[in-house]
Amino acid sequence: MKLLLIEDVPPLAQLTREALEAEGFTVDHAPDLEAARAILSVAPPDVIVLDLGLPDGDGLDLLHGLRNAGNGIPVLVVTARAGLNDRIDGLDRGADDYIVKPAAPAEIAARCRALLRRPGGVLGRKLQLGNLAFDTASRSVTAAGRPVALARREIDVLEVLLRKLGQSVPRRVIEDAIYTLDEAPGPNALEASVSRLRRQLAEAGANVEIHTIRGIGYLITEAGGA
Repeated sequence: MKLLLIEDVPPLAQLTREALEAEGFTVDHAPDLEAARAILSVAPPDVIVLDLGLPDGDGLDLLHGLRNAGNGIPVLVVTARAGLNDRIDGLDRGADDYIVKPAAPAEIAARCRALLRRPGGVLGRKLQLGNLAFDTASRSVTAAGRPVALARREIDVLEVLLRKLGQSVPRRVIEDAIYTLDEAPGPNALEASVSRLRRQLAEAGANVEIHTIRGIGYLITEAGGA
């Protein structure tokens, strides 16, 4: 799940980013509106966590612009503006949820997951194929009901493939989903992650197969499928 964190206070941004990454999000960070707009133009996220008091303007202006353009990316406002009128204004201008600082990172993560589970969101509570199940809230994987221990990167790859079930997923789509803009994965990094994922799923007895679609990307199917 790709998340854009828009927060201008460096220590708070770092703490929140690390906590959200530990919760399974791939986090891009923008310290101001200019950086946020640049990221949105090249790597649209699944959800946005938005501070309002930013060095170069009001976060509500960014939110209002997104909604006027028909952009429905879920937005969680996290701000020090605690007044009732502030909350009403934020929600009326397009926020999907609104919480007041200080906010625990675990609550921020939980509220983002809740937004993504809404109709039209990218999250379903459970993704399943054959005897393989992935719980999007706990980010736990089981095969035939037994836990499968996977590293974060392999879980990220598996999630993208399961969300695109029945489709060949271009490698660029997978890379955009699992790496942040400031990461520089090697040319064979994705292949290595897929190789580890295949091996671990096979060892766990998962009856799924990850196919390499040459020149395109990857496809996951139930064993014996296309």
